[in-house]
Amino acid sequence: MSTDKLNEYLSQIKELDADAMAKASARLDALAKPPGSLGKLEDIAKKLAGISGEVYCDTSKRCVIIMSADNGVFEEGVAATPQSVTYAQTINFARGLTGVAAIAKQFGTNLLITDVGINADLESYAPTVRNRKIRKATWNIAKGDAMTKAEAEQAILIGIETAVQAVSDGYRLLGAGEMGIANTTTSAAVLCALTGLPAEQVTGKGAGLQEEAYRHKIEVVKTAVANNNPNPKDPVDVLSKVGGFEIAAMTGVFLGGAVARVPVVIDGFVSIVAALCAARIAPVAKDYMLASHSSFEQGFVHASRALGIEPCLNLDMRLGEGSGCPIMFAVIDAACAVIRDMATFDEAEINDDYVDAIRSGDSFIV
Repeated sequence: MSTDKLNEYLSQIKELDADAMAKASARLDALAKPPGSLGKLEDIAKKLAGISGEVYCDTSKRCVIIMSADNGVFEEGVAATPQSVTYAQTINFARGLTGVAAIAKQFGTNLLITDVGINADLESYAPTVRNRKIRKATWNIAKGDAMTKAEAEQAILIGIETAVQAVSDGYRLLGAGEMGIANTTTSAAVLCALTGLPAEQVTGKGAGLQEEAYRHKIEVVKTAVANNNPNPKDPVDVLSKVGGFEIAAMTGVFLGGAVARVPVVIDGFVSIVAALCAARIAPVAKDYMLASHSSFEQGFVHASRALGIEPCLNLDMRLGEGSGCPIMFAVIDAACAVIRDMATFDEAEINDDYVDAIRSGDSFIV
C-alpha cells in the first residue's frame, strides 16, 4: 500500500514552467545593469519562476522542516556526542534555543519539528514536536539492515506529507534539516552505496571524533555497505539497508516540495545526501532544490557533485539542523527583490544601446 501511495505522489512531480522562466529571463536581461551581473541571484530568480509558474515568486512565508531520529549504529562508538542529545536538542528546537532556531528567528523563519524515530518518548511536547515515530531508532547498520523497506517507504511518505501539508498551510519556501546523533555515519554509508565512492572519501569526523574513533567510523561504513549490499539503482533499498529514518524522511521533504511546486533548500551533509536520494528516486525533483552552504564535512563536495547542484555560500559550517537554510532564505529574498523591484532600462529612462555589444559577445569570459 505504501508503495502505491508513494508512486501516486511521484507521478505528480512535473517539469518546471519553461514559459515563466523565459519571461523571468527576459525581465532580468532588461534590468538596468550589465547583463548577468547579479550572477547566481539571477539564476535563482529564474528557477523560482519555473517552480512557481510566476515571474514574481512570493516566498515570504517559510519554514525549516526538521526530522529527528536516532541511529542504531551509535552503539559502534562512531559519534563523539551522547545519543541523548537527539532527544534534548529536539526539545530545544521547540524552545527556540538551538543554532537553527536562533538563525531562523533572525530571518523570520518557522521550524516544523517531527519525531520519526527518537529513542525516547516526547508526548509531553506535542503538538510542538509532531509525533510520527516509526520506532525508537533504526537497527545497527554494522550488524544488519537499518530498517525494513516498508519502513523506509513509510519515512519517505512522512516527509512528503509533511512538505505537502506545509504548503497547504501557506508556506512557499521550505528547508530540510535534521537531528540524529551518528547520522553522518549513515549518510556516508548511503553516499557510498549510491556513488560507489570509497568510505575514506565520504566519511568525516562529524561533531569532532578523535583520530582512532574516526578510523573506526570509516571501517563501520565499509562493513555496512559491504555486508548489507544495498542496490545503488534503488535508493529506497539503500535507505532501508544503511540509512536512517531522518534521512529517509528528509528525502520525502525534497520530493514533497516538488509535488507541491515549491523550492526546497538543502542544508549540510546529511541534507544533501537526502537530496541526492530524492533526485535518484525522481530526477525532476532536483529542479526544485537550492543548496545553501558548503558543509565542512568532507563528504559534502562528493554529494554535491553527484547531485549536480553547487551551494551558494561557503561559511565553513558543519552544524546541521537546517542551520544554513534560513541564511539561504535571505539570499532567495535578494533574488526576489531584484526581479520584482529593480527598474528596467526603460523604467529608469536609460538608453541601453551600449549593452548590445555585451549581450552579443563573450564579454565576461577571461
